[in-house]
Amino acid sequence: MEEEAIRWNIKVSKEIDLALRTFLGARGMKKGDLSKFTEDAVRWSVFQRTIEDIKARNADADPVEIQHLVDEAVGEVRAERRARVKVKPDARGARYQHPRLRPHRSGGQSRRDL
Repeated sequence: MEEEAIRWNIKVSKEIDLALRTFLGARGMKKGDLSKFTEDAVRWSVFQRTIEDIKARNADADPVEIQHLVDEAVGEVRAERRARVKVKPDARGARYQHPRLRPHRSGGQSRRDL
């Protein structure tokens, strides 16, 4: 299901309009691709500015402490992954079975498991 689109009305200079339409046209993009391009550009800009804000906020932080925090977080995630229940391969060779879909002792699935 697609997200609901919100309509924007924006103004850009003729120079930017021509440059962008030339850029999109040279790549075989259609009129509708302008919205996708704009959305990608906004997403990228927000991401970059968020990174700049985080860097500025942590400019005075101790690099060793930051590395320690990163190592700790990575270690926690790796430990969680290792702790996952390992299931023997089923008849098809699948390595993971969802707990609610495990076969019942009788060979079928019980309602309790669904």
